[in-house]
Amino acid sequence: MHTSPNPQETLHEQERALDVTAHYDVIVCGAGPAGIAAALAAARSGARTCLIELHGCLGGIWTAGQLAYIIDGANKTGLLPELLARLERHDARQGFVCDVEALKLELEAMCAEAGVTVRLHTRVAAAHCDAAKRLTHIVTESKSGREAWRAEVFVDATGDGDLAAQAGCGYSLGEEHSGAMQPMSLIALVAGVDPEASRPYTLIERASRLRLLADIERGGYSPSYRSPGLWHIRDELYMLMANHQYGRSGLNADDLTAATLQARREVNEVVAALRGIGGIWERLRLVSTASQIGVREGRRIHGLYTVTKEDLLSGVRHPDAVCRVTFKVDVHALHGAGSKSFESANQEYRERAQPYDIPLRALVARDVGGLVLAGRCISGDFLAHSSYRVTGNAVQTGQAAGVLAATSAAQGVLPERTDWPAVKSGLERLLAASTASAAAGG
Repeated sequence: MHTSPNPQETLHEQERALDVTAHYDVIVCGAGPAGIAAALAAARSGARTCLIELHGCLGGIWTAGQLAYIIDGANKTGLLPELLARLERHDARQGFVCDVEALKLELEAMCAEAGVTVRLHTRVAAAHCDAAKRLTHIVTESKSGREAWRAEVFVDATGDGDLAAQAGCGYSLGEEHSGAMQPMSLIALVAGVDPEASRPYTLIERASRLRLLADIERGGYSPSYRSPGLWHIRDELYMLMANHQYGRSGLNADDLTAATLQARREVNEVVAALRGIGGIWERLRLVSTASQIGVREGRRIHGLYTVTKEDLLSGVRHPDAVCRVTFKVDVHALHGAGSKSFESANQEYRERAQPYDIPLRALVARDVGGLVLAGRCISGDFLAHSSYRVTGNAVQTGQAAGVLAATSAAQGVLPERTDWPAVKSGLERLLAASTASAAAGG
């Protein structure tokens, strides 16, 4: 049940002036895969950069969300291969499956080395624009109270487009006709299974997921996600995704609360069901559930260009391309296990989709000046979003957003008026440095 405002009772907050805590060239809001990349790219491009994050760690869905598997990362250049090389140096990854705790440390180290100012435990609460609709300040809330911050350029990497919405940007939400949104999932870390014995369950093939589903059901539990997955991280540690929370909005605190509570109970039921059948699962134990539930669907902020399903069907190329997406259309069932909604369309688009470009223009907010977008809140339609929303693409759009923001601040012009050749040159310098770092082992 949603809590509703009481129309008979209101509270008028006292007006007060806020001192500006700090003034930066670039402020990045949200420190998930996109925000980390944006902050690193901006700082390495010479901008005085601040990274503001709600949680107590950097990494967002990778760390607070425990999503240890990086999707659509094989063809990426720049910061992602550099990060993977650093993790490899510490024996903290297998392919694209990474150790969550090692990720936290590496991201903190990379930000420190780049000179990024990090503020954790802080939520963006408001945005202020000038008469020309240029974003000039944000207001945050934290243990330090309400604080005002100023920047020449801001990057919204909040995932749900919170900053852009607060600034007055238009956006789209959910499937275009029904407004339905993809379900949420709570990731868990589990342990106690022999890696060799688990191999038939951890392969990428769908048969591995069906085998895992069959074992869960043999234990007497039917999970809400009909294609549960198990990823081997290291030793006897795994990532488990086995739940779908339907009909909930990531923009509503009551929905997030209900989804999290439901999901945590379900994860425990899944682990108990597997352990109950014995065999390779007899020592299975739940290590932790994520502090942040995974939200697939949020605001898609209106930008100067909208990435569409036609783009992925045609394999569109752009002169200002900043990310090449190779991931399939991936619309999780919208209305519950067994739902046929979008199932046929999903299959059709999966078969017909081609690798395609995301242009820089999709990262520039249309309705507010001084604001760049990164990650899953960039401008796109429902089906395209289901393809580009994953973390490998988030890093790629993030590093482009950071270079654009730094270049815009240095030139003293709005992002939409920043020269593409200058941004392209900045990206090339960033990629060259990251490539050299990755080749040297991070």
